[in-house]
Amino acid sequence: MNIHPTAVVHPRAELADDVEVGPYTVISEHVKIGKGTKIGPHVLIDGWTTIGERNQIHSFSSIGSPPQDVGYRNEETYLIIGNDNVIRECATINRATTKQDRKSEIGDRNYLMAYSHIAHDCKLGNNIIMANSAGLAGHIVIEDYAILGGIVGVHQHVRIGAYSMIGGQSAIVQDIPPYVSAAGNRAQLYGLNTIGLKRKGFSDEVINELRTAYKIIFRSGLTLEEASKRVLEEFSASHKEVQYFVNFMRNSKRGVTR
Repeated sequence: MNIHPTAVVHPRAELADDVEVGPYTVISEHVKIGKGTKIGPHVLIDGWTTIGERNQIHSFSSIGSPPQDVGYRNEETYLIIGNDNVIRECATINRATTKQDRKSEIGDRNYLMAYSHIAHDCKLGNNIIMANSAGLAGHIVIEDYAILGGIVGVHQHVRIGAYSMIGGQSAIVQDIPPYVSAAGNRAQLYGLNTIGLKRKGFSDEVINELRTAYKIIFRSGLTLEEASKRVLEEFSASHKEVQYFVNFMRNSKRGVTR
């Protein structure tokens, strides 16, 4: 274990043998950190925080700090971070409140750029990119491979679907369906994230079917329920991506960005 002599690590914190801890970093009592993780200088890791393997946490990040919620009373709540994530300078990630399942969760291979913020009770999947100063309010779900541009702000309880792309300086107040591009204040949809889907290996057949489904749902003049029914009938034996695209919107509780 390589811990700089100026770092303050609580004796009951659990760190794997090869964890690196930089100068002036503070690690609290209930923290657990897996092997291969590297922590830079001036980092705070607080609360009941579990961090997996091979993560990189850069300087001045605050990880596992209390939720910014006026109802929080220092209850035991958690932050769980997976493997192979990159957390850049001055990023802030809060642990959960007691209002959901007491867990803020981040999956694997995510890239959280400088000054990004993840509030309490958020659930992030895998391979997500949050650009500089992108911010999440509480109780947000972001699915795999989503990309948030710089200075994006996301309202609490919003869901952001897999493989979606959100342009910089956007304000997101309703759910963003999977596979789409969105931008603006307030955000609007601008069709499929076609370039992103091609880069991730989606076939032309799948992309064309998603494009057809998108047109039926958003440009046919039908209600969401009518359009969803038509898409599911037309593609009943088709690719799972179309099914997921429709079901995501049918299950939305906050409403879908149009």
